Amino acid sequence: MDKFVETTVEIYTDGACKGNPGPGGWGALLKLGAHEKTLCGGERETTNNRMELTAVIKALGELKRPVAARIYTDSRYVQQGISQWIVNWEKNGWRTADKKPVRNAELWRELRRLAAPHRIDWVWVKGHVGNPGNEQADRLAGQGLREYVF
Repeated sequence: MDKFVETTVEIYTDGACKGNPGPGGWGALLKLGAHEKTLCGGERETTNNRMELTAVIKALGELKRPVAARIYTDSRYVQQGISQWIVNWEKNGWRTADKKPVRNAELWRELRRLAAPHRIDWVWVKGHVGNPGNEQADRLAGQGLREYVF
């Protein structure tokens, strides 16, 4: 028996930052059939990349069992990092190709851990072009910035 549910969980994530670094927010929309869950939060001093990663981490943290998921992000950093770069970072002791420490390594490790039990398609979408899920995640990131930081 397949350990994954038959239906794919759709997850849209986004991060926002006022200044980089500066105060930031993150947002996520999880959809399974007719069911939706929204999440948001923020940090006083962060970067946009950290907020993009945090949004995905928080969304994956909500999953209670292994699932098939499609994660939509407008961050090439997140999409390429998890689907391409992370393998070499791990092999190289969390160092980049030019031997520098990987930025946000603790978040990448947590993302890898949370993603491991699931079957995930990582999908990059262009931001701010009217994709409803991406637009809602963007609004949630802004809400997280306003409600949890200011």
